[in-house]
Amino acid sequence: MTASREGWARLRSSLWQPPRRHGEQPRERTVGPLELFYDLAVVVLVAQAAHRLSGHLTWAGLGQFAAVFALVWIAWVNGSLHHELHGHEDARARSTFLLQILVLAAMGAFIPQAGRARGAAFALASAVLFAVLTVLWLLAARGDRPEYRRPSRLFVAGTAACAALLAGTALLPASTRVLAWGVLDVAYLAGFATILVTADPADAPGVVITEALTERFGAFIIIVLGETLTGVVAGLSSRPVGGLTLAVGLAAVVVGFGAWWTYFDFAGQRQPRTEQAVSVQWILGHLPLTAAVAAMGAAMVSLVDHAHDGRTPAATAWLLGGGAGVVLAATMLLAATLPDWDRDRGLYRPLAGTCIGSAVACLGLAAARPAPLLLALGLVLLLSIPWGYAVVRRLTGRPADLPE
Repeated sequence: MTASREGWARLRSSLWQPPRRHGEQPRERTVGPLELFYDLAVVVLVAQAAHRLSGHLTWAGLGQFAAVFALVWIAWVNGSLHHELHGHEDARARSTFLLQILVLAAMGAFIPQAGRARGAAFALASAVLFAVLTVLWLLAARGDRPEYRRPSRLFVAGTAACAALLAGTALLPASTRVLAWGVLDVAYLAGFATILVTADPADAPGVVITEALTERFGAFIIIVLGETLTGVVAGLSSRPVGGLTLAVGLAAVVVGFGAWWTYFDFAGQRQPRTEQAVSVQWILGHLPLTAAVAAMGAAMVSLVDHAHDGRTPAATAWLLGGGAGVVLAATMLLAATLPDWDRDRGLYRPLAGTCIGSAVACLGLAAARPAPLLLALGLVLLLSIPWGYAVVRRLTGRPADLPE
């Protein structure tokens, strides 16, 4: 009987391990299928928000998209960092991820009407998700070493306050609810950055950007990039396809591909430097980039719908051109966190200037509002300029300057 009890105890401990202590983050591990499934569940919500934006290309529609997208992204980063810092590959991790996915599914159902009839329901579902995250971080914080206790308590308190305030927004009028979400997004991100930068001692960093985290963020970008292809296919499938319509759709696919090569050629799948301020910049820099990619996918539906127009609709042009500009600028913001930014100054400094110049040109192209095919081809050209510059540097005898 004693041997049997010991066997059951070992089985329980292997299936339901306590959270890993803060400061014991594994430096080398592989991303598992459970994490990828969680990422895919989150991207379903991104797709819902992008689909809603594609039918409401207005300032109000863009504002709702930004507020909802930021809430979903913050929740994803929260859950991902919790597993990175404290999780194991056991039944406990499966249970906590499943619980988050169940709440995410409810949130996704409310997103299309989040600014109207189902706004209160979306707010309550979001509050439940942040309450779940609060409990997860609280359970993990119980075993913190002394140097981690104060920042852990601040983070748990901030997440709990966010959950309570989200629930409170359910009582607000629909006209002010989305604005309140946006304010909460900004406040939470500012608090997150402040806690990490100011509260963590140098010898006990709160978050280390490991290979697993860079892989997670890169995979998330790839899945969201699929929304650009989804937008083109949705546009082509909703109307008769002629030669011009097909050309516009295929050119739009190349624009999405340009966002891919911009990110992965210059910043993606690379670990940043180890300073905490740099880690925060690396994490938060992915928010505008990911949002811009998703918004570009939403605009591509309208681009294909208006393939035969003499000028691209203003909202569509600005969303595509602005999105491409944000991708270029945010990629350089991320590149500035890499060790190569200082080691290869001869490449990255002029490359940053090239990207910013191309980003400004994207805005100019959006303001000009050429025909959809010309707009798409122009964006492809502008996204190609930084890549072409790096290739020329490599071909002219400076291969070490090009990020690997």
